[in-house]
Amino acid sequence: MELRQLRYFVKVCELRSMGRAALDLGLATSALSQQISRLEGELSTRLLQRSSTGVTPTDAGIAFLQQAHLTLRHADEAVRAAQQARLSGHVSIGLPPTTSSVLGVPLMQAMRERYPEVRLHLVEALSGHLAGMLNARQLDLAVLFQTDVARRWSLLPLLDEKLFVIGRRDLPGLPSGRQVRLAQLGALPLIMPSGSHGLRATLTAAFARVRIEPRVVAEIDGLALLMDAVRAGHGATIQPGAATARLADEALVQVRIADAQVGRRNVLASLSDDELSPAALAARVVMADVARSLVREGRWAGATLHEN
Repeated sequence: MELRQLRYFVKVCELRSMGRAALDLGLATSALSQQISRLEGELSTRLLQRSSTGVTPTDAGIAFLQQAHLTLRHADEAVRAAQQARLSGHVSIGLPPTTSSVLGVPLMQAMRERYPEVRLHLVEALSGHLAGMLNARQLDLAVLFQTDVARRWSLLPLLDEKLFVIGRRDLPGLPSGRQVRLAQLGALPLIMPSGSHGLRATLTAAFARVRIEPRVVAEIDGLALLMDAVRAGHGATIQPGAATARLADEALVQVRIADAQVGRRNVLASLSDDELSPAALAARVVMADVARSLVREGRWAGATLHEN
């Protein structure tokens, strides 16, 4: 007797139809009927009464059904216990500030639900700093934006983000409309991360392609302070939509940059699989699942899933 046979029998009793049960289980009706017949043969008793209108359990089938439910519940509990016992320990995860503003709390919630015995250590830092920590084995996993990575890293492209001009509604020179091109931003006062920041390097190259020298009025390497300066009206900034995830300020406007090559890819990088603990391997799967769910549900502004 196999657990799958018990699951098949329970499903047939639930739906009172061999055909509907087969469809729900993804089996051919003949294959399902054969499995039930084998089960009855092993028990040497008839479990189901078949008729033109469907199937109903016999007295023996009703008694067996009660015990089948109990057996399957115990089996599921055994699986959960084994998983939780195996997946314990500690996982260190690095997230850039904009990414953590969207992904951080949902990731914590998902890990707590799926693997409550795994303790998370979350680090929020610039992508370049996270790459260095990953190389130094101070992190197990990190979301990065640059692709010049160590050979032994495992890489999983997660999603692509559009970039936006973000500023106060009353900021002089702030573009109107839903989108704008970089070539139109030459006179706009910008507050940007410094040159060591991956986003700044991306934008510098993009401005160079359209032969525009951006008007950078301040450089700030902390997202919270940068957005405070933008809200205070000292200038606009160019960031992914996730930069405003922690803000509830209607005074800020987001205008999407229309240039096709201007964007940012989030890549989930980790140590090689043979260096990761089972808990870290599980956390990597959860991170990818949560990120993709946030995009599909429209909770990650300006993000689209990466197409392999």
